[in-house]
Amino acid sequence: MKRIGVLTSGGDSPGMNAAIRAVVRKAIYHDVEVYGIYYGYAGLISGDIQKLEIGSVGDIIHRGGTMLYTARCKEFQTEEGQKKAIEQLNKFGIEGLVVIGGDGSFRGAEKLTEHGFPTIGVPGTIDNDIPGTDFTIGFDTALNTVIDAIDKIRDTATSHERTYVVEVMGRDAGDLALWAGLADGAESILIPEEDYQMEDIVKRLQRGSNRGKKHSIILVAEGVGSGIDIGRKIQEATDFETRVTVLGHIQRGGSPTGVDRVLASRLGAKAVELLLEGKAGKTVGIQSNKLVYHDIADALSQKHEIDSEMYKLSQELSI
Repeated sequence: MKRIGVLTSGGDSPGMNAAIRAVVRKAIYHDVEVYGIYYGYAGLISGDIQKLEIGSVGDIIHRGGTMLYTARCKEFQTEEGQKKAIEQLNKFGIEGLVVIGGDGSFRGAEKLTEHGFPTIGVPGTIDNDIPGTDFTIGFDTALNTVIDAIDKIRDTATSHERTYVVEVMGRDAGDLALWAGLADGAESILIPEEDYQMEDIVKRLQRGSNRGKKHSIILVAEGVGSGIDIGRKIQEATDFETRVTVLGHIQRGGSPTGVDRVLASRLGAKAVELLLEGKAGKTVGIQSNKLVYHDIADALSQKHEIDSEMYKLSQELSI
């Protein structure tokens, strides 16, 4: 293999640039040319492809977002769109592809593999919801962004003796809410994987108030429901002054942490190694701090699971 491509797809996450850098430089180190595909699968179909050199990825390891940009592409979900994409890859002489992204991006990589094109997936999403890896690129940075925001919110919650509901990202996965909630001592953590009763939240708040607690933090993953609605219900049930903060896309931005930069570098380089070894249809990951790889089809067939022991601990520590 003498020429490979790299693209980022779906939602951006801090560390994607570090992964791109690793792919480019690892490949060039092995005398393999690298072509950057801009705007994800949409750019692949349209042929928005350019050769990348060592200098093309200079000074990007510390930057959030993705230098290759990203976009959603409904056309690629069709067989016709997938064939157009492969035509472009063949046109540029690209023999293998590294796809950096989340669940939807991996499904696209799986389709290319089914059509016979060698593809490797690198997990990049702040949701940390890709099976087969302990952590995804961007999760640690987003987690620290949420923690920093909650720390600041707690200052004003303390000053005004208020209850604050903080809504974080996590449509189908609650890792971000769970880890941030445990790290910040949230009184209640609401995640898609676990059922909750409003009565239990109210009792916990009232119990804290009875022992003299003046403020509380409730963390809500967006997949559970609207933080605004939950905040309204809490105030109606307790008469505690309640405020809601929706962190939104601030969680996706920012300079990646050292953890994410190192993880992205290791996973990006591993993806190139697999292509050069003739492996395809794989996704790379990290488990117990060791690099691993699995079939993309196997990873996509599994369901992401929350750490139930960690969730239980968060409840025990917030009595």
